[in-house]
Amino acid sequence: MKKIMKLGFAAIAAMLLFTQCNKEQPQEQPVQACSEGVKGIKIAFVDIDSLLTNYEFSVTINKEMLRKEENMRLTLSEKARDLQQDIDEFQRKLENNVFATQARAEEEQNRILKKRESYDKLSERLASELAAESQKNNIILRDSINSYLKEFNATQGYDLIISRVGDNLLYANETLDITKEVIKGLNDRYKVEE
Repeated sequence: MKKIMKLGFAAIAAMLLFTQCNKEQPQEQPVQACSEGVKGIKIAFVDIDSLLTNYEFSVTINKEMLRKEENMRLTLSEKARDLQQDIDEFQRKLENNVFATQARAEEEQNRILKKRESYDKLSERLASELAAESQKNNIILRDSINSYLKEFNATQGYDLIISRVGDNLLYANETLDITKEVIKGLNDRYKVEE
């Protein structure tokens, strides 16, 4: 019984001590508004979706990638159709007992399996090449935009230029949107480089 009373007193003492400590600590001050904390900082944003849709270099790269993807799909479609014809013909011959021997049927089946493996390897290689080229183009595009923004900012003096992708900004004053200026500058520079 004494043990329970001691534990009870210890628990009450701990609660009193905890509440006293909380009363003695100053209450947290509300966070100051961002505008007070960053006075004098010049910020702008660029809408990336709009930039990629209207930057002529980006449009050119995307058209080229679409053309390559269509060619890849056409090549694979033709190979798949050819493979399917071989499979259908093999199945028809098998059902009609056209093969002279079991060994001849197995030989034809192995030929078709090798053709299927070749198709799979081609599909993987073309997809890998397309992905690598897409990644390379994304790096080139990003570098182009970043190098232009450095030039652009030399005269504008922004402390921070952020990107808006979709709806990742909860709120931004539209006067901070420099997308049109950046697109115009990028396109002017691209025309000179062509």
